[in-house]
Amino acid sequence: MSGNPLAVAEPWDLVADGYAEFAPALMQPFSDRALEFASLTPSSQVIDVAAGTGLLSLLAAPQVARVQAIDFSAPMIERLTAAARAAGLTNIEARVGDGQALPFESDTFDAGFSMFGLMFFPERAKGFAELFRVLRPGGTAVVSSWAPVAESPLMRTMFGALHAADPTVQEPQPNYLSLENPEVFQTEMRRAGFEAVSIQRHSTALAFAGADEMWQTLVRSSAPLALMRRSVGEQVWAERVALMKAYLAEHYRPQRPLSTTAFLGIGHKPLG
Repeated sequence: MSGNPLAVAEPWDLVADGYAEFAPALMQPFSDRALEFASLTPSSQVIDVAAGTGLLSLLAAPQVARVQAIDFSAPMIERLTAAARAAGLTNIEARVGDGQALPFESDTFDAGFSMFGLMFFPERAKGFAELFRVLRPGGTAVVSSWAPVAESPLMRTMFGALHAADPTVQEPQPNYLSLENPEVFQTEMRRAGFEAVSIQRHSTALAFAGADEMWQTLVRSSAPLALMRRSVGEQVWAERVALMKAYLAEHYRPQRPLSTTAFLGIGHKPLG
């Protein structure tokens, strides 16, 4: 098992509501780009692995025949189901499950996605292998992962605020054994059987009215912050919030765009 605290459901359960509310601003440009790579048609069968609150599923559904969404967080799946109902989308089936052991037959889907989910799997190789298995020959997979924090001013600002509140929190150093490394990303997709693998860099930027709005956006959708709050208790949390807000007020100029960068891995299941 991985020691990554984000490899289990609990922190994602804690932030499901905030994630559904704020994540789209950050995530949608990457999901839009992922969908472009997959060449979907009205007859496409799609799987969204580690779907979270389902942004990609909700964007894909109007373009395709059916979307199967799976995530290990029940509150995330509940949010996805409610959002699909609210949007009048009847072709999304969402369920709780493990992306490392997908409950689907082999050779089922025309396209498969995992947006910022598979990157956290304790056993990424199983995640890639399962995505490969359930795709039909000729099918396309698109997987996204964040670039190193050092390349993303938005992430650097968030970790600066975290460090101001708790000096033991350091900005993560690049992890060259993870999907932050495009060579590792490409190698792991190829190892799973994908061909014509391509790793594309994509960036987006967010601007906020001020430090307060930035704080609300980051904290309500942040699984690491949810874990911190759970572990330190409300009194210490309130003290840390004050320190984080003060840091943002000092370091963020209203309406200044801050970029963040991700890698999109695109691979194809051979026809033969």
